This record gives sequence, C-alpha cells and structure tokens, in this order.
Amino acid sequence: MQFSTDESVSLLSRLIANRCVNDGTPDSGQEVRNADTIEEYLDGSGVEVTRVEPHPGRVSVIFTVKGEDPDASPLSLLGHTDVVPADPARWSRDPFSGEVADGVVWGRGAIDMLNLTSAMAVVTKRIAERDRPPAADLVFAAVADEEAGSRFGVGWIEQNRPELLPWDNAITESGGAHIPAGHAPTAGPVVTVTVGEKGGLPHRIVVRTASGHASMPYGVDNAAVLIAEAVVRIARHRTPTQLDDSWRTLVRAHGFDERTERALLDARTIDDHLHVFGSASRFAHAVSHLTITPTILHSGEKSNVIPGAGQVDLDIRQLSGQSADDVDRELRVALGDIGDRFDIVHLGSGNPSSSSTDTRLYRSLQNAVDTEFPGATTVPVLTGGGTDARFVRKRGGNAYGFALFEPDWSIGRYRTLFHGEDEHIDINSLMRTTRALGHVVTDFLAPESARSSQQERTSA
Repeated sequence: MQFSTDESVSLLSRLIANRCVNDGTPDSGQEVRNADTIEEYLDGSGVEVTRVEPHPGRVSVIFTVKGEDPDASPLSLLGHTDVVPADPARWSRDPFSGEVADGVVWGRGAIDMLNLTSAMAVVTKRIAERDRPPAADLVFAAVADEEAGSRFGVGWIEQNRPELLPWDNAITESGGAHIPAGHAPTAGPVVTVTVGEKGGLPHRIVVRTASGHASMPYGVDNAAVLIAEAVVRIARHRTPTQLDDSWRTLVRAHGFDERTERALLDARTIDDHLHVFGSASRFAHAVSHLTITPTILHSGEKSNVIPGAGQVDLDIRQLSGQSADDVDRELRVALGDIGDRFDIVHLGSGNPSSSSTDTRLYRSLQNAVDTEFPGATTVPVLTGGGTDARFVRKRGGNAYGFALFEPDWSIGRYRTLFHGEDEHIDINSLMRTTRALGHVVTDFLAPESARSSQQERTSA
C-alpha cells in the first residue's frame, strides 16, 4: 500500500488550521470544520458516509468501507477531531498555522491526535479505492468532543446510536512511543501499545464559612485560606500505589539494574526511585498511583469581602481496584484535621478499562511494528488519561492505542507534548504511523485464507 507524503502532511496541516478548539463548553469545538475537511478528502472514494450532530457544530462522521464477508470481524478506527486550547504567547509558532518546516508539522493536535486521525483517513481512502473490498467492514469514525468527555462524540454515539459503530475491535490514540535504547534489555526497538486506561472520578470539595469585611480579618475563618490549605495538603499527599502486571511489565521492559527494579516493584520504595525514568517519570507515576490533582479554584467575589465559600475541582484518576469510597477516604486522610470542614461532591465517574493482549487485533499490531522495526519488542502499557477506547471496552470489545514514531520519540518526549506548548510531529513519524496503520488494517481485514498463508510463512 503506497502513501503520498504530500497528501498526508497536507491533510494534517489543514486539520490543525481548522482550529477545532474544545474548551469544554457546548458551543466550542465546532468539529464540523474538520468533519467537512475529512469528508471532502474522502469524497469519491466509495465510502459510505453517516453524519451525526448532537449539538450545533459538534459533528462526527462515520465512514464505512463494506467488506465481503458479513460474518467477519469488523474494525473501527476512532480518531477525534477536536483539540484543547493553546496560548499563542507560550508557543514559538502560531499553534493553529499547521506550519511545515524542517521536516516537522507544528500545531495544536499534531500529537493529540490529529496526526493519527489524518493517517486513519488516508488508510481508509486507500482501502476504499482498492479493486477488491476487504473481508470485513472497515469503519473510520472522525469524532467530536473527546477532549471534554465525549458527551457529543463516541459517548453520545454509544448511548444514542450504537448501531453506527461496530464495537468488536477498535484502534485509537496513545501508542507508538519508544522505551529508550539505553534502558531496553533487547537488541531491537521497544515500542509501546496502550492496552488500558485509568478511570476518572472528578470531585469538588467545598467549604462554607461566615463572610465579613476584609479590613477586619482577626478571628474570622476565611474560606480562601481554608481552600488554599486544602490544596497544599492534597498536593503534598502521597497517594496509594497499584503495582500490577502492567506496571511490572513496564519496569522490566526498561532493563534497569536488579536493585532499581526491586525498588520500583515495592510500594514502600517506588516513590523514591521514579526519577530513574527520566523524562517519563511523570508518566510512570501516573500509571502506578491514584492521582488527585487540584485544577480549578474559586473563592470570593469582591476584594474587600472575606469570602464565605470556596471550592476546588479535583481531577482524580484511579487504577483498577480503587473505588469511589477509596478515593473519598484518601481525600479525608489528605485533608487531615480540616477534613470535616469540607463537603465532598462527586462530579462524575468512569471505570478503569483494559483489553487483553491475547487477541487477533493485538497480534496484527505486533506484526505491523515488526514490519517497520524488524526484531522490535511490543510492550503493553496503560495510559493515565482517558480515551474513546473506554466506550468500546464498555461494549465488550477490544481497543488499543496505536501509532508508530521514530526511535527518538521516547515515552517522556511523547507524553510531554500532550496538551503542551510547541506541539509537533516529524514527517517521518507521521508516515511511519500511516504505513503501520495500513499494515494493521490490511492484515486484520484480510480473508481467512490469506491470514492462514501468512501465519504459515511466518512460522516457516
């Protein structure tokens, strides 16, 4: 399957320039712009097109390439088209220019995840234009609102129009970074594939006190002071670890010395050794701990009034086996002797989810990695954030985060650019991702006879 670099780069650049910024409010995003761009790109290729618009401008488009065998397992490609806000003052380039310079595409969404969404569109077009259709359906969903919980995207489709997507097998974001060669115990590259994600339990803690004139603060409980103290205590609190099989796999894949490995696999010593992951230490902490992060604070309305109320929103991500009750207890422990002053409000819930590595789709992902990097090792990992994969797993399907970057894209480099300044992707990684995705789709949707022949050649 041949791919044009100019075609892939141009599409990604256009998607970035469409500025589909999702700030969490219903009227933001306006993914209709990227939906129109992708639909225009695929026009004439023979794909079936279905559009949904749960809210004005929040458009998702489902493109289907029909397969020959109605009983064969279909494959869904889930690519979100929205991006998070970007502050131009903190970037060295215009975050929405889609500028191409020195072999790099710059802009918000270049990593999260317009690069993969554009690759999905390009691969879908090639599959649709082939003389013979695939054995099973290929469904590419260019979806809205992933960055704000998918209430107008895959989440809405799953609840209201589930017949639009096959939920058996899906590929989405958050894979393809490398474990640095200096750490990896194998001779070839070590590439990550995301097989699961933490859950989300957003909370708000609220305190109420008597207000008064700010010129007389003596003896007054100031809600702003209490909320500030709560934030400091939560930030300093050491949250519980969960050292499960996925963590052990990640640690051992790095090939640390025996003493370091032992420390990282012990809940009593892990926190003092996370620095050995270097630029990936934040990621390593996230996938091994319950995380409680203060994000939005509010207290007071006027500068000369002592506030009588304060609140802080908390982004909380829990691992498998950690319940909402566990989180509430942990918050009380963190707050200590001021805990009784606060009300705890639950803002939502989402369960952790994961998919097995013993599936045909995961083997197709491994084959694609090995095709691009012969002798490579594929390592299954968790992601600390949420993706649309959780809706597939909720329906009982398998879902994986996949892409394929050049070897200098370590986990730390990759994860740092998510929602970060100067987000970018090199063209070589964009094309490698496109080729690898093409391998996966071709392999997974091949007729049974072709897969059997391939397996025999591989065994030989």
